[in-house]
Amino acid sequence: MSSPVQADFTRIRYAQVWEDADILVAALKPAPGKRMLSISSAGDNALALLSQGAKVVAIDLNPAQLFCLELRVAAYRHLQHGELLRLIGSRPGEDREELFARCRPDLSDDCRRFWDGHREDIRNGIGGAGKFERYFAAFRERVLPWIHSHATVDRLLEGGDVEKQTAFYASTWDSWRWRLLFRVFFSRFVMGRMGRDPAFFKHVEGSVSDRILERTKHALTQIDCASNPYLQWILTGTHTTALPYALRPENFDSIRNNLDGLTWKLSSIEDVLEDDQGGGFDGFNLSDIFEYVDEAHFHALLCKLDRAANPGARMAYWNMLVPRSRPPEMADIWEPRDEVAHELFLQDKAFFYSRFVIEERRARA
Repeated sequence: MSSPVQADFTRIRYAQVWEDADILVAALKPAPGKRMLSISSAGDNALALLSQGAKVVAIDLNPAQLFCLELRVAAYRHLQHGELLRLIGSRPGEDREELFARCRPDLSDDCRRFWDGHREDIRNGIGGAGKFERYFAAFRERVLPWIHSHATVDRLLEGGDVEKQTAFYASTWDSWRWRLLFRVFFSRFVMGRMGRDPAFFKHVEGSVSDRILERTKHALTQIDCASNPYLQWILTGTHTTALPYALRPENFDSIRNNLDGLTWKLSSIEDVLEDDQGGGFDGFNLSDIFEYVDEAHFHALLCKLDRAANPGARMAYWNMLVPRSRPPEMADIWEPRDEVAHELFLQDKAFFYSRFVIEERRARA
């Protein structure tokens, strides 16, 4: 089955994974002896699953995304934790080209040529090299100053309990300028031109910006801003007081020690599921891929996932703007774990999504 989305797969779309690995790991429960299939994107969440000792197969249709993962793997092998953070851009640094040079011999020829042609992105930190990150940079640099001062942004990022953050949002942050400019910048039109490929909105109905604004309000009031690395990067261009799962110091050694358990392939998920000879999968990180397909493609893919799933396997995925979950006629195959998914979704620090879905493969008859 070919990809139903006709998007540009020649450039980095996401230089970071904008999905919360904390809730993904809690949902899929990777462990030694388990095997996971993961949409790669920039690789962060595949590495997060790897940290728990599972075997991970990362796939993507875009070679540039796999080059992001490949460079990260080399960085975990050859750099120390603080050096990795500087290469990503989570911490300031003037030595990023030198850090890249230490990783470069480990890269494949295609990956080496790709990053040799992106030296400015290396100097600026590879975590900012994607189209989506540049979209946030445009918001941060061109729009946010018209809404709030640096001091107000700093006050927001101080975080606090729900009562404190809710009061600050209502009294200071939620101005008419915030609502107006947010709705313009995160509209379907602007996001399609500057952030996501327009083809990704093919199956979306209704207002894009209103739904994202509501989720942003949740993140700014209900989740401690001081512990939210995704919010911090959007508003400051770096990680200030929090790091995503794969970049935290406590996970660095476990990822490094398990790198031999990671493989990656330039492939569609359909081809991997049909060709796999590894004994099936115990978990599937499906990102938000169902956003981009119609109902028929979605149902066909669920059948392919079923054939590759070991009993008790879980799949986890996000809905952003297109509602997707297994149809009633597959109730005897995939069992929803709605209570767990909802509880985790309330903790989701990557706040663009409208729903987190966990479905578990029932025991085979």
